[in-house]
Amino acid sequence: MISDPALEFIDVCHHYGNTSAVQGFSLELAEGELVCLLGPSGCGKTTTLRLAAGLEVLQCGEIRIGGNPVAKSRAFSVPPEERDVGLVFQDYALFPHLTVTENVAFGVRKSRNKEVAGEISRLLETLGLTDLANRYPHSLSGGQQQRVALARVLLPKPKLIMLDEPFTGLDARLRDQIRDDTLHLLKQSGAAALLVTHDSEEAMFMGDRIVVINNGVTQQIGRPEDIYCQPANTFVTEFFSEVNRLSGFVENGKVNTTIGIIDARNIAEGTEVEILIRPEALRLTSPTNQPVEFRVRIVEARMLGGSSLVHLSADGKDGDSIHLHARIPGRFLPKQNERLRIDIDPSQTFIFPKA
Repeated sequence: MISDPALEFIDVCHHYGNTSAVQGFSLELAEGELVCLLGPSGCGKTTTLRLAAGLEVLQCGEIRIGGNPVAKSRAFSVPPEERDVGLVFQDYALFPHLTVTENVAFGVRKSRNKEVAGEISRLLETLGLTDLANRYPHSLSGGQQQRVALARVLLPKPKLIMLDEPFTGLDARLRDQIRDDTLHLLKQSGAAALLVTHDSEEAMFMGDRIVVINNGVTQQIGRPEDIYCQPANTFVTEFFSEVNRLSGFVENGKVNTTIGIIDARNIAEGTEVEILIRPEALRLTSPTNQPVEFRVRIVEARMLGGSSLVHLSADGKDGDSIHLHARIPGRFLPKQNERLRIDIDPSQTFIFPKA
């Protein structure tokens, strides 16, 4: 038997005055699936989450939870507290006058206090909060507060959890650990989850699927590896990593550039195109003096830990130099002004008709 989607958006739209925040948004979340809404600030991702949670009145379209309509084109809206949704916000929204244990237990019916005490203890232990059970929020770090907010959401065992940029206020090292803990807890809970983020690496780490949004319009939906390796357009490509940008025209199914010949991939003859090349797609080796060989000049090289970032200069067709970045695994520090052969990995090179 096929179960209903845990959450479903059907042609959802939303406006603030003359500004369109969400345009024709449709999506289904399966049970236990974690989907990330990814995009820049103001793109409509938080509005989408708030519509699903019932914190905004739906203007057009329909939203269903577990197959049941909860909002439909201003016709009706189920109150947030009746949607069986767990919410985690950026500010964690903990009650300052309640202890960690009391915050976690807030909202659970008193008739279940004995039953739930053991569950709270297990959650606090899993999240490393046992020693903080009687502390108040003001005495906790940002990471500890985030874990308390997550425990409070997980305790009632909702079938759907929504998280609005919950890791934004954490420092980088702690953020990595809290993300990992959160991912495993969400998967163990079996709940479907919708997570809002502007961090593409976070979306790839957390999401079973990613929805990329820009200016209220869905740009692409897919698995992290598919979106990264097969981006739909220039916006998606650039949002997931730094890129080197070149331009040219399709001639005989190819585009001749100053650093290599690029396959036009079925783009029509004569079309002006943009070529986006990820830094890891550029390979640098010693020249071999072959008849056809593209070379670049080293400007600077810096080791960044697990990789080296190499600044390159290539001669442009109009006589100007083109500045490029190559990211090479490990330690790779060629000398300044050294000339090296450059090759391009086509799997990390993307070509689109110029807008």
